[in-house]
Parts: sequence; C-alpha cells; structure tokens
Amino acid sequence: MADVQGLMDRLENAVLRLEAALSKSYPSTLTDSNIVNGINGDVAPFVEAFDALLKGPLEEYLKNSKVLGGDVETHASLVEKAFKAERAFLLYAAQHQKPPKAEETLILKPISERILEIQTFREKNRGSKMFNHLSAISESIPALGWIAMAPKPGPYVKEMADAATFYTNRVLKDYKTTDAHHVDWVKSYLTIWSELQAYIKEYHTTGISWGNTVLSTPPAVEGDPQVQNTSSGSCHPPPPPPPPPPCFPPMLDSQASKSKDDASQDRSALFAQLNQGEQITKGLKHVTDDEKTHKNPKLRGQGGQNRSPSKRHTPSPTSPKPLPHQTYCPLLELEGKKWRVEFQEGVNDLVISETELKQVAYIFKCKKTTLQIKGKINSIIIDNCTKLGLVFDDVVGIVEVINSKDVQIQVMGKVPTISINKTDGCHVYLSENSIDCEIVSAKSSEMNILVPQDGDYKEFPVPEQFKTSWDGSKLVTEPAEMMG
Repeated sequence: MADVQGLMDRLENAVLRLEAALSKSYPSTLTDSNIVNGINGDVAPFVEAFDALLKGPLEEYLKNSKVLGGDVETHASLVEKAFKAERAFLLYAAQHQKPPKAEETLILKPISERILEIQTFREKNRGSKMFNHLSAISESIPALGWIAMAPKPGPYVKEMADAATFYTNRVLKDYKTTDAHHVDWVKSYLTIWSELQAYIKEYHTTGISWGNTVLSTPPAVEGDPQVQNTSSGSCHPPPPPPPPPPCFPPMLDSQASKSKDDASQDRSALFAQLNQGEQITKGLKHVTDDEKTHKNPKLRGQGGQNRSPSKRHTPSPTSPKPLPHQTYCPLLELEGKKWRVEFQEGVNDLVISETELKQVAYIFKCKKTTLQIKGKINSIIIDNCTKLGLVFDDVVGIVEVINSKDVQIQVMGKVPTISINKTDGCHVYLSENSIDCEIVSAKSSEMNILVPQDGDYKEFPVPEQFKTSWDGSKLVTEPAEMMG
C-alpha cells in the first residue's frame, strides 16, 4: 500500500513539474518553431492539425482581443494558456497509450485548472464594461473538455459553443453599428469552435486518438530526482487538462465490475434453481379444496381485499434515498464592488441603501423574499430565485433574471435593459421614466410587462411562441397570437 501511495505522490509531483515546464517550453507567440515542429521536429498529424488551428483562428482571436484591450485582452491571455495546455496533452497522447484512470486524471489536471481560472476571472469582474465578452468566453470554454468525452466529443463542443451565442448576440447588438472591432472579435472567437469541431470530426471522431507506446512510469520531467538524464536529451512532452467538473462524472471501474459480478451471481442462482428438476416443487405449499376460489364461492368476493401473506411489500433496497437538505447561512454584504444577497428566505424587509454607481448587486437563491435597492447602481443579477420581489431606483446597465421562478420587479426610476433568461413567471412594473426600456427574453414563460397608465398599470404579455414563414426572399418571424 505504501508503494502505491508513493507512486501516486510521484505522479502528482510529475504533473506539477510538467505544468511548470510547459510555461517555459512554449513562448508567448504561437508561431514559435518549437510549437510547429514539436519534439525533434516529428509530431503526429493530428498534433500538426491542432497547431494549424492555434496559428489560425486562435491567433486571430488573440489579435482582436488585443485591439479591444482591458479585461478582454487579459481574459484572452488565459484562453491562450488553456489551448497551449490542450496542445501539450495532444502531443502526449500521440506518444503514449491511454493510461489508467488515476494517471489520466492527473494528466488532465492542468487543463481543468485553466478552465476554472478563466471562469473565475469572469466572476471577479461582473462590473466590467466588457462583461458580455467575458461571459461568452466563460460559458463556452468548457468545450476544451472534449478530450475526456467519448464517443461524441464533437457534439459536446457544439453544445458548449452554443452557450456563448446568448452573450455574443448581446455584444453584436451593442456594437454592430458603432464599433466593427467588437464584431470582428465575435466572429474570430466563434470560428475557433467551428474549426475545432471540424478538427475533431477528422481526427478524434469517437474520442482521443492515443499512441502505441506503453507508459509504465510517470512522464519524465526535468528536475525530478528519480529521473535520470538520457544521452539523447529528449524528454516527454508536458501533459494537459480536462473538462469542467459538472459536465461528465465518469463511472468508477469498481462500480462497473461490482454490478457485473452481482448480475453474474443472480444468473447463477436462477440456473441453479431451474436445474433442481422435480425437487423444485418440494417447497410448495399444498392447497386444500376449501382454499381454492373456484371451488369455494365465498372466497371470490374477498379477492383483491387482502394481500397474499407470502408476499412482503418492503421498500426496494436499491431505491434512491433522498439527499439531506443542505442549508446555508443567509448573506447580505458588500464584497468589493458587489452586493451579495444570498440564501435569504421568508424575509420581506431587506434594504440596500448605501449604493454607488460602480456597484453591482448579485441576488442568488433567495426564496419568498422582498428586496429594495435605493440609489443608482451599475447592474443587478437575479439568479436561481423563487418568489422574489425586487424594487430598485436606477440601474445604468442591465437587470438580468436567470433560472428563476415567480419574480416581480418594480422600477422606480430608469433602467435601459432587462434580460429574462430560463425563467418561468416574471412580472415587470415599469415607471414613467423607464418606458423605453428594452426587454430581452429567451427560453422563458409567463412574462408580463406592466406599464403605468392613468394612475394605474396596464398589463401586456411578452410572446412565448413565434411563427416563421418564407416570404419568397427571406424568413419572417412573428409572435404567435395565442394569448387571447
């Protein structure tokens, strides 16, 4: 057992050194000859094809990100590191057979850390003017986890890439007529994923293509005291990362083998009973004439009233047990520039009064709660809330409602945009100053906008269904009038 633990410790140390070696091995520019030629100038065709993707679509995206600058440029540098880590993994896979599960997890660790780093950057910059740009990247970057997906890595990448379009459409809406650089940025970023899908279809249709060399020891890393230098001077390439945790939890081999053993034992027991021959009836109970319903009419009227005493109605041992309900401490605090209102339940007098223009409010998993925000702030996000009432004065950016149910929003001052996404039941009360507010909705139902009129409010439903038809030259989409 000590030997196994020692091997695991050594593997983890090797991966950490490989990640450090990766950052030193590849310069900041993707056009470096080491990246193109690989180790000793000889790499697998699928690695060369991935290099072409890095030098093409990714390089174009990095160039456009540099033009926009600020948070977008910083975020792009993290994306570049993630793709370099993935390239290192592909180089490693080309030279080795698929390793055991434990070793593969360690090898994939650098990529998953890069993905988490990209998503964390977005969360820490919710007040950024480029928040839609950051969100488009964060929502789709888990696509790099295709290397752990089988047998359909291509569709997985498409699914992740589609998650970016909600935010890239916002970017296009905001800048399409004012700044073409943002439009170029959107096109170059989405091209990365479309090209990656084509790459996967050609080289890794059902999963990663591994090499033929058997890996009997951890990958050699320069500086490891247990690794001796060789006369050739060559070393193993650094390994890379996996996908985000929530996407695809693998089934443990031990669980799979256990289920197979149980099934085998059940079949053996069944065949053993069938092979008893005449002895199989030995344990049956003799039924007398007065217990037979077809010979005793009185028993027929009782049929179905009492269950057979031989049958035991006990809960199935395999039935899933409900998970214990987790409770979290309610939170209302200012963290940097962000007001955090989380896990509030049954509270009807929450108030945020000391606000500034640069601040944002993030309301998460609140239930049967009413919140008032006074003053003018940058933006408000309502996430995973149920039966929430929100009253606010002024928002200079956007109010977002995501994954929520039965939400009521009242605008006292002015707000330019309200976004409703994946929400069932949302009533928005506009003020006189916010009549020109834009309502953007997707995958939502039961949405109603109430507009002030003659001292009262008049309610207008937001369409949930649309009809599309061909007018001879283009597709025309109109709301389906089915709300009468």
